[in-house]
Amino acid sequence: ADYLDNGNNKMAIQQADKLLKKHKDLHCAKVLKAIGLQRTGKQDEAYALAQEVAALEPTDDNSLQALTILYREMHRPELVTKLYEAAVKKVPNSEEYHSHLFMAYARVGEYKKMQQAGMALYKIVPKNPYYFWSVMSLIMQSISAQDENLSKTMFLPLAERMVEKMVKEDKIEAEAEVELYYMILERLEKYKEALDVVRGKLGEKLTSELQSRENKCMAMYKKLHRWPECNALARRLLLKNSDDWQFYITYFDSVFQLIDESWTPPAEEENSLEGEVHCSIEQAVNFIEERIAEESKSSRPLRGPYLAKLELIRRLRHRGCNDEYKLGDPEELMFQYFKKFGDKPCCFTDLKVFVDLLPPSQYTKFIRQLLDVIPLAAAAENEVALPGDIKALQQHLCVVQLSRLLGIYHAMEKKQKLAVVRELMLRYRHGLEFGKSCLKTELQFSDYYCLLAVHLLLDLWLEGEEAAVWQCLTLLEEGLSHSPSNAQFKLLLIRIYCRLGAFEPVSELYSSLDAKHIQHDTIGYLLTRYAGSLGHYAAASQSCNFALRFFHSNQKDTSEYIIQAYKYGAFEKIPEFIAFRNRLNSSLHFAQVRTERMLLDLLLEANISTSLEESIKSMSLSPEEDDIPWKDLRDNRDLTVLFSWDPKDRDISEEHRKLSLEEETLWLRIRSLTLRLVSGLPTLGHTIQPKNSEKTAENGVSSKIDTIRALLQQLEAAVDSGKKFLEQKIQYPVLGPPPTRMAGFFSNGSCQCQTSLFYLVSDIYELDTNGLEDSAEIQERIGNSFKSLVERLTDLFNKCKGDLIEVRDGTLKTHPNLLENLVFFVETISIALWVSSYCDSVLRPFKSNLQKKKKKKKESSVAMPPVFTHFLDYVTELQTLTSNVIDHIKGLEIILTALKLEELSLKDTLLLQEEKKFTKTVQGKVQSSYHHSVQEIGELLKKRLDTIKKLKI
Repeated sequence: ADYLDNGNNKMAIQQADKLLKKHKDLHCAKVLKAIGLQRTGKQDEAYALAQEVAALEPTDDNSLQALTILYREMHRPELVTKLYEAAVKKVPNSEEYHSHLFMAYARVGEYKKMQQAGMALYKIVPKNPYYFWSVMSLIMQSISAQDENLSKTMFLPLAERMVEKMVKEDKIEAEAEVELYYMILERLEKYKEALDVVRGKLGEKLTSELQSRENKCMAMYKKLHRWPECNALARRLLLKNSDDWQFYITYFDSVFQLIDESWTPPAEEENSLEGEVHCSIEQAVNFIEERIAEESKSSRPLRGPYLAKLELIRRLRHRGCNDEYKLGDPEELMFQYFKKFGDKPCCFTDLKVFVDLLPPSQYTKFIRQLLDVIPLAAAAENEVALPGDIKALQQHLCVVQLSRLLGIYHAMEKKQKLAVVRELMLRYRHGLEFGKSCLKTELQFSDYYCLLAVHLLLDLWLEGEEAAVWQCLTLLEEGLSHSPSNAQFKLLLIRIYCRLGAFEPVSELYSSLDAKHIQHDTIGYLLTRYAGSLGHYAAASQSCNFALRFFHSNQKDTSEYIIQAYKYGAFEKIPEFIAFRNRLNSSLHFAQVRTERMLLDLLLEANISTSLEESIKSMSLSPEEDDIPWKDLRDNRDLTVLFSWDPKDRDISEEHRKLSLEEETLWLRIRSLTLRLVSGLPTLGHTIQPKNSEKTAENGVSSKIDTIRALLQQLEAAVDSGKKFLEQKIQYPVLGPPPTRMAGFFSNGSCQCQTSLFYLVSDIYELDTNGLEDSAEIQERIGNSFKSLVERLTDLFNKCKGDLIEVRDGTLKTHPNLLENLVFFVETISIALWVSSYCDSVLRPFKSNLQKKKKKKKESSVAMPPVFTHFLDYVTELQTLTSNVIDHIKGLEIILTALKLEELSLKDTLLLQEEKKFTKTVQGKVQSSYHHSVQEIGELLKKRLDTIKKLKI
């Protein structure tokens, strides 16, 4: 066991063998040996050994534990349940084995059996947790039941009765048990009863979370629309803590609900269960004013009351009744707020929510007013006034962010923008002085200046200023050198490098972000969208692996979390874990990565290192199966991961999200259908008795061609939807979601090529079933298909021609679209070759039959059917075309190597000396990345060229 713990698996196997020589029947040694075998990649031997021991139904703890570990490593949790089922039969009173059995069921989600196992445990050892495990398993049955009615009429009422029994017998001990009772009542929509539980004696047990009782009461009051109680409770809680924002929101919501219902307090009794109720705007205004007056006495400044005042103004304006209640002028209030909290980084995000209270005509005046109160000092007359300490720097930064948000920078023309960029960078470098003692992992105080400067340059780039984008990269690389942990710098660099078509620097940047766990799903798209499409095949493989590893381990990890939740009685977390797992399983990104990963593997291996058939078999792909949950796809991407200070009209909107999801789904459908069509090719390649239709139907091959034809129709439909979508000509914000590759796929002709290749498959299949004798028409059709395919592929190649990087008026310009077209060309030619090898498998037998006939008749002039010459010409042309593309790529490599970037005198003489060295680095990275892309594409094409040479019949 020690050897296994230290990872020395071979020694572990040897030691186990020694032991087994002496004691043949030592179960535990066999299992430990099996673990060693499993870890050295001998899965089948390990499984056989394990089953040998399991068949003996061991009951010693060591063997059971070891087998559990082994099955877990094999990803076969269902075998653990069988193991403990047998053990419990043999040792019926073991608490330990029963609880292991319960947990084993929990791993595989067998809720009914969990319920039974929980009750069996309670009978052996009447401990409350076991009883409630059983109750929770009923709730899980109700959550997983497809039929809502069944869960409301059977599972939940049964769970409720089980808990009520314990309540009546006064056996409720722990907080978790009360939580569970509340959860059942809430799911049964018995809100009144749930409220009584929380307010009653049982509710006293709810102590582990702050305000747990109050929050639960509030939730029930809202469900029951008991606004007086909502209001009174929120009021009471705000008196205790006037900085708790959620209660301000409830307080305002309930005040206006009560006003709309014209509610009046009852004359005789208490206003409500929770005490005094406010039901008029006057009361609300006074209440907020009192909170502010009290705040001024508090020992630390609180933001809540001041923001609540702005929130109230906003709501009153929304209702069209602001002027009656003089709460003050929002502009003045925000100015006062800035004076109080401007040196806190949160000041900007607080005010951002309320800027729409300002009239646009006041924007510039407002910003000037803020600037006037910041202590800045200029060294000389015409120099920029700089902050003397971090407080002043934070205040100034806040104003700069607000200026961007109010659109003041957007309205400037080019010259002014460049002047602002200069000023911001000066302030950035000056601010570095305050951060000299910062650790490597801390951000510099002035980092946002640099980011804002880059945002301004991005505006210029989008307006057609080519040099600006290089300056963006220069400034970001400089920023990163001072603040190596700044994720915003890295994310923005990733986006810009990808926009320019350079993927090489991105891999390193992304891995330095050290994305953890769920981030592989939320920001993984930044990587997987570009790696393959820019020709970095190895990096694409790797980035897909990162993501897939996370998605697959999520399955295993979630069951562990659930088990921990049972052990510690955190019942309310269990449904959350299940929902989390489902959300990840139906993740859009997961489906994309799975599909692209398989297409990539086929592209790199099929018919190169292994046959197409073997490749498809190893991925267990079949054209009939579709494992993508189309109806439930969840878009888990974080599209706001990049900071943006843009005004609402330029920022990413809900509409953009919807459109992006629609586009991603359409593109995924096209890719998924392409993959399934390719996976159908090997299923057709079996020899068929021609013209004997009864037999073909039995062989099941005719149904295979039907599958392919059906998929082809679906592909046509998906392509049509894609084209319709693109007609809308959607422009996402520059930092919004990246567009898919769909537009390029249609415009460069890959789409038409690929679709016609699959139609060709259908024709060849027909030729195969009809034979060569009377199929002149099909043969001609096939001949024409071959011709038009070569023309289309040549067109596609022409769209790849041109310089990838060119120097224009002293500025670099990259052409990532040419690179993407090249990648599509490689993919399309690969599909063409897979289809050709199917043609080849159909035509070879025909040819050998003809040759046999020739020998029999001893005639030298048996006419060769035209399809053979068509095919030979086609293959020769494919070979020539591919050779031409390889030569073109060699030419590109030479040009890229010869580009002397040093000689570029970037016209912008504004560049400082220290910036120049970063510019050089950036251009070097882009050049090297393009060189790398071209090399990988060239290597792959050479391998494909070798497979063409094998196709001569």
